[in-house]
Amino acid sequence: MRVIAGKYRGKILSAFRGYDIRPTSDRVKESLFQILSARLPGARILDLFAGSGALGIEALSRGADEAVFNDSSRESLAVLKKNLLSVKEEQKVLMLDFRACLKAVTGEFDLIFADPPYKENYTQEILSLTAEEGLLREGGLVIVESEREETAHAGWEIADVRNYGRTKIYMFERIRP
Repeated sequence: MRVIAGKYRGKILSAFRGYDIRPTSDRVKESLFQILSARLPGARILDLFAGSGALGIEALSRGADEAVFNDSSRESLAVLKKNLLSVKEEQKVLMLDFRACLKAVTGEFDLIFADPPYKENYTQEILSLTAEEGLLREGGLVIVESEREETAHAGWEIADVRNYGRTKIYMFERIRP
């Protein structure tokens, strides 16, 4: 696993061992960040299920100003902190359930990355809590990685969807009154 582009381009990131871990592939990450490239300079990012931090670190590498990283696993946070040290980034790191995180963070984000375990179906909760807490700037996106078919949820529209084999990337945008 590596940083694809930007100031940390080519930097190898620490990864997890085992079969239960499913990091975003370099191919999916490269395609996603090509789509998001114009949104990244100066952006504020929330990496909700951060794992190794690869998505948030890629965003920082490509010009995001701030990334808040969250994961509920000690093992994930250990790998994440090691990766942040390797790219010399000091960013906020939280160890909370995603629900608690969405209630605890403050301010608005330009992009919220949500890459939950594929076996879980958290999209509705993520979108509902994001809206309730007012966490997304106007024009911002909640980006959900999933293997299941997602639909638009109340108050949200699917701005874009991309398929990469079993992986699907959904970009949700708030419908403003």
